[in-house]
Amino acid sequence: MTNTPKPKPRKPLPAQSPIPNDENINSTSKPYQFVSFPQERPNLKNPVGHDKFDKNLLHGILFLTLKVKTSLHISTGVTSLGSDIAARVPLIKTMVQGIDKHLLIQGSSLKGCIRSVYEAITNSTLAVVTSRYRDKIPNERLPCKNKQELCPASQVFGALNWQGLIEFNDAKCENIGFNTGFMPSLYRPRPEPGSAYFNTRGKVAGRKFYYHTIRAIEKGENQGTPVQQAAKEYTFTTQLQFKNLKPEELGTLFIILGQDANYPIALKIGGGKPIGMGTMTVEISQAKILQNIDDLRSHYSNYTPNQDHFLNGETLKKFIQTQIKTAHSQLIQTPQLQQLAEVLRYPTDRESPEGMY
Repeated sequence: MTNTPKPKPRKPLPAQSPIPNDENINSTSKPYQFVSFPQERPNLKNPVGHDKFDKNLLHGILFLTLKVKTSLHISTGVTSLGSDIAARVPLIKTMVQGIDKHLLIQGSSLKGCIRSVYEAITNSTLAVVTSRYRDKIPNERLPCKNKQELCPASQVFGALNWQGLIEFNDAKCENIGFNTGFMPSLYRPRPEPGSAYFNTRGKVAGRKFYYHTIRAIEKGENQGTPVQQAAKEYTFTTQLQFKNLKPEELGTLFIILGQDANYPIALKIGGGKPIGMGTMTVEISQAKILQNIDDLRSHYSNYTPNQDHFLNGETLKKFIQTQIKTAHSQLIQTPQLQQLAEVLRYPTDRESPEGMY
């Protein structure tokens, strides 16, 4: 009979602090807020078709200049050797670059950012719902499934079996090169029952948006993950093409792009939103607008582009304000816009909260 040696007692693990997350933050300093859903059910309609340019609607191109206000990182999901992209770190999370090595913001990222705001300030459904929380979403806010019955956002941006009326091109950085930043470790959101994510009926409180801040938190090389990023004041340019839009739909888009002086908001895009990253302002440098049958006829009857339908300067400003006025009277949900403007207002004097890493 052999004696089995007794295992040595293990030393107790040192006490650990609770995992930080956005619910540990004091409610007055948490980096996000919810925009409530409108009380009325969304008005679902059959969208305009793609088969022709409607002579009574608006078509054209917006030429956009986007300026980075706090460091921007939109991840490719790839971690690369620093030497592969001429970065002075061993490993780095990369952004998309064009063949000329200029940073790019994918059109899909821009579309998702802008659509989320469009949904919030119009009486629209959600675009996507994860199966885990589907039962927590009010039934009238579940994504549209029937392409003959679409909410305002789905009519413009698309839904199941419906392409939408706006096309987003990739935005190209005008600056050469990139900046190497360090993103602190961030913890996942924790939408647990009884948290701020849910109302007293156990349903989601609304759409979640992160505040803009003066600057982004960056803990440095020893406390962060190296990321390829666009630094403050980097500039991107892109074009947004649209067809068969109603004036109020285009006006709502102008509001989201920060063109309403009463609601000066900026975009929030990419990773690191809780620590202040991803703030971008938008300038509409010019627009090509086709808004009647004569414009359409002259545009498509020439082999070479002409400048007849371009708007600039004061003419462009007046056109933008006219569409914004129509949007306020026919499409915008004012309480939701006011709530959202408190979160996305820019410039801001808000600091990023500590404890988010």
